[in-house]
Amino acid sequence: MTTEILEAISNTRRRFLNAALGLFSLISAIGVAYPVGLFLWPHRKKVGGVAVRSIKIPFSEIPIGEAKFVRFLNKAAVIIHPNEQEVLALSAICTHLGCIVKWNDGKKELDCPCHGGRFDIKGNVLAGPPPAPLASYKVRVEDEYIVIEEA
Repeated sequence: MTTEILEAISNTRRRFLNAALGLFSLISAIGVAYPVGLFLWPHRKKVGGVAVRSIKIPFSEIPIGEAKFVRFLNKAAVIIHPNEQEVLALSAICTHLGCIVKWNDGKKELDCPCHGGRFDIKGNVLAGPPPAPLASYKVRVEDEYIVIEEA
């Protein structure tokens, strides 16, 4: 074979390998960018063209003095009904390391099982390592429903 033919074959191989590497890099970048994009800009449920950022729960599902865990804004949340006049909605994600808090029915408080963090019914830190209170959500009453909205 002549040197021209060898160079042509070498150039063809080089172009093929460069194209394959470029395609692999593009697919890898999309594979990383897609989940990151979903995390940064979550899908919103649309009703009539308007993004809905609320949920409705019947009062009957949460007796007085109890708490109910729900999924809100694609995250764990807890609704607390401490007395007849008050309903609270908080994030159920501990501000220390992101563990899901548990309702302590005996003490009427939220406890983090990971590192002993404790929160009162308003989400304020009572004990442990959490650096901040639990995030709260707007709550309103609509007929026989509790409506939780993004704060």
